[in-house]
Amino acid sequence: MRSFTALARTLNLSVAVAELGSTRQTVRRHIAQLEEAMGVKLFEVEQRRYVLTEKGMRALAPAQALLNQGVIWYQGQFEYVAGMLRFSFEGENGWVYHQQQQPLSTIWSCRSELLRAALKAWTLSEAMLESGHMATIRPYIVAYRENAEGWICVEVGESSFYSNWFGWAQARSSVGRNLNKFPGGDVLASLADAPFQDISTGRGVRLDQVLTKLPMGGEDGPLRFAAFDRLLMGVSLPDGSPAIMSVVDRACEVRISDVDSTILDNMPEEARIDFIN
Repeated sequence: MRSFTALARTLNLSVAVAELGSTRQTVRRHIAQLEEAMGVKLFEVEQRRYVLTEKGMRALAPAQALLNQGVIWYQGQFEYVAGMLRFSFEGENGWVYHQQQQPLSTIWSCRSELLRAALKAWTLSEAMLESGHMATIRPYIVAYRENAEGWICVEVGESSFYSNWFGWAQARSSVGRNLNKFPGGDVLASLADAPFQDISTGRGVRLDQVLTKLPMGGEDGPLRFAAFDRLLMGVSLPDGSPAIMSVVDRACEVRISDVDSTILDNMPEEARIDFIN
């Protein structure tokens, strides 16, 4: 799989071999074994250049995701809790990231009026972002569209958790930027991206709890603990194209397994959403 993903990303055998610390013969053998096992051609060679087939293009993202999951699993930080994905990352620089999917029914039992209102608005609006049913929660959302570079922010609500944490000027400047950059590198970015891909594919709804450290007040601000519940919803823009609406509220209790609940005591009081339905 590593041979396949390296060659698929570079489409250059010499570069892939150097990246893997392998040999040309080994990489070719790995590709041949994969193609035989899968019963499909992953590459064509045109004028001595590798080109991904349609099957190869479809196989690349899942293969990379499995490899990334394997890295975190090997560190003992990737598991399923009650059938829902949980993973953790702790860097040498003190940066941490914990994420665990939550049952959607948690919205009805938690203390967040914002998340309840958002789910109701999504249902009543039939997932149309510009529907009048979205008006109440629109100031609290962040919306994203996917392009070749990842998830691009297309809207930030002035009253959103994101704006409260980073400040309105910083949040507003994020429109048009790729927000997929993670201090933990590409492996963590791939895992953290999984909920977005889930919503992008199914156009549904997903609830996750995230605990991490974020620079408060801007990119150069001090790192502070942030624990929040994030509701992702697939929506349609006026032209019919798909987008993802994110609604985030401060966590009132820690529901990530093996994480100390006293971590909430370290959250700044300013990181609060004042939502009135």
